[in-house]
Amino acid sequence: MLQIVKYPHPALCQKCYPLRKVDAELKEMIGEMFQLMYSHKGVGLAANQVGLPYRFFIMNPTGKEENKEEEYVFINPEITRGSGKPITDEEGCLSFPEIYFETIRSPKVTIRAYNLRGEEVTYKWDGFPARIVQHEYDHLDGVSFFLRAAEEDWDIIDQIEKLKKTFQQQQAEGTIADNETLQKELQRLAELRAML
Repeated sequence: MLQIVKYPHPALCQKCYPLRKVDAELKEMIGEMFQLMYSHKGVGLAANQVGLPYRFFIMNPTGKEENKEEEYVFINPEITRGSGKPITDEEGCLSFPEIYFETIRSPKVTIRAYNLRGEEVTYKWDGFPARIVQHEYDHLDGVSFFLRAAEEDWDIIDQIEKLKKTFQQQQAEGTIADNETLQKELQRLAELRAML
């Protein structure tokens, strides 16, 4: 049963591992991730946002479950190009609930990845989908979106600190495992499916 993990869960703070193969179990995980994304009113979700240390993410720029033709899966992705004058716009993140701020992104990106059929695909995106792709791709490198803030904002820093305190409190109460246990589980998962 996958759940969205909140910052500063260790899965969000480390680089993800490339996957070895596409199989039925991975397809099932991805289907579950889409359901989770829609239930939280998201438009993109990276594997490590559900505690999986793998290099893939999903996207539906419409955020609407009925628009199946707008669902995209990016396995072992690589952004090969970003272009245009950087644009500042507001972003949120399911791992940072109710936190929104201005971030800087390239208006256009080219990304190469594998789809669920194991085929290599290349996409060129601009506008909102390009922003989603860059946001989710950052997750796979352990880069959280507040590091892309357009300017220093003490209110954001306060909100991030509150998230950290809440996470630590939940660990102290035993509702979330300690970091050492979480790291061991991430390593176990990586050994199951990833290229180490």
